[in-house]
Amino acid sequence: MLAIKNNIMAANAARHLGIAYDSLAKSVERLSSGLRINSAKDDAAGLAVRELMRADIAVLQQGTRNALDGISMLQTMEGAMATIDEALIRMKQLAEQASTGSYSDAQRTIMNNEFGQMADEIERIAGSAKFNSNALLNSASASITIRFGGTNDYITVAGTDMTRSGLSIKATQVSIASADSAKAALGTLDSAISLKDTARAAFGYQMNRLESTVSVLNIQSENMMAAESRVSDVDVATEMAAITRNQVLAQAGTAMLAQANAMPQMALSLLR
Repeated sequence: MLAIKNNIMAANAARHLGIAYDSLAKSVERLSSGLRINSAKDDAAGLAVRELMRADIAVLQQGTRNALDGISMLQTMEGAMATIDEALIRMKQLAEQASTGSYSDAQRTIMNNEFGQMADEIERIAGSAKFNSNALLNSASASITIRFGGTNDYITVAGTDMTRSGLSIKATQVSIASADSAKAALGTLDSAISLKDTARAAFGYQMNRLESTVSVLNIQSENMMAAESRVSDVDVATEMAAITRNQVLAQAGTAMLAQANAMPQMALSLLR
């Protein structure tokens, strides 16, 4: 029906043109952001799944950083124990030297002075070796928990007592001022070195364990990111096909709206 009051064709063309423009705007938004889900209305369930995945990914990535910090801490402590190792070896060397009868008491006194200085240096290192104010070498009761995931995902690093008291090398316990005391010191130093080796080895295998943990966490994080991408990211090829279709529809809708708006002019020509 040819009418001039209600242009049904124009209204219909305008409605379809609006739909085409809305679809075009959504495609532009997705391609510009790189995301298929930009708001809850795009995919409410998908948005909820994506946010949970993002939270899990953030936890895994922070767990990786925690484990790396733990490795740095253990490396700091293990490096300090390497210096303690050198001091203990020097002390044992002095004890062996002082135990022989070819030295005078005055010479043993000089050796004993160096022996005491080495023990004092061990005491200083044990107290000063810290990582973020955390010390692990001056108390056997100290412990630090390194967390890298859920409730049960952690490693507890136990401290060790590398002080003179902990190694039983206090001045009142060991001396090389005489040949007999130097002989006795050799056994004490063997025990101290064994204690140090046990603690140092513990730090070593805990570093290896944390390095393995970092590898696992990186793989888990990568897999979670891939899963999150499949849920959330836009498929560029599919969206480009959609935007091309919507551009054609928008252009066709604009042309048809112009034609529909011209239709009332045909009715007016009948009224002349």
